[in-house]
Amino acid sequence: MQSTVLTTVAVTGFTVAFFHAAIPTHWLPFVLVARARNWSRAKTLLITVFAGLGHIALTSLLGLAIAWFGFQLEEKVAWFSWLATGLLLAIAAFYGWRQWTGGGICHHHPPGGHHHADEHCGEEQEHSHWQEELKGSPLVSHHAGEWAAISGLFIMLTLSPCEGFLPVYLSGVQFGWTGFFVLSVILAVGTLAGMLLFTWLALIGFDRFHLKTFERYEAGLLGALFAVLAVVIFVLEHGG
Repeated sequence: MQSTVLTTVAVTGFTVAFFHAAIPTHWLPFVLVARARNWSRAKTLLITVFAGLGHIALTSLLGLAIAWFGFQLEEKVAWFSWLATGLLLAIAAFYGWRQWTGGGICHHHPPGGHHHADEHCGEEQEHSHWQEELKGSPLVSHHAGEWAAISGLFIMLTLSPCEGFLPVYLSGVQFGWTGFFVLSVILAVGTLAGMLLFTWLALIGFDRFHLKTFERYEAGLLGALFAVLAVVIFVLEHGG
């Protein structure tokens, strides 16, 4: 039964990580900067991995804090599984509320560019949105060196952790440190797979993906996913 629950949590985690990485903010800036600076495909993908690792590291660090707090709480609260299920449902409701009110999930913007957060958060954006924001940014400026562009992409992605994955860490508390490490590997694999796949597809010319609708409804989809996860875990643990 425990292995079934862990598998359910792991599959959910991979789904969250992969589709979060599929959002254009996780690969389109790399493609646009690569084109502006005439980077090779191999170099672009290597830089994508480098920035992705920063994104994963900060998310895992936050997940570590959640896991450690959960371990302490689990030792003192006999009904921790009920609490975790309730928190997952509360998080699902929060994401549903964000979607309903049009808040969506705000994502990162390039350093030094033209930011229009109020206009871009929660709305369906065209690729030209990123082209506009990159104007004046050291990411594409030929007056700035290569390291300025690379470090800018790294910082941009690192400082915007995958908040959608944090509830997955919460749901894995019952599996101890094994669960934490398994989920961290799932986060890394799902994130890098999504970023590399869509960056590569864009680099070879398939850059007109119909993913803007997914980005627009990301909060609602995450809410539904966490609600299903909470119900499945509850049924598996208490159904018998």
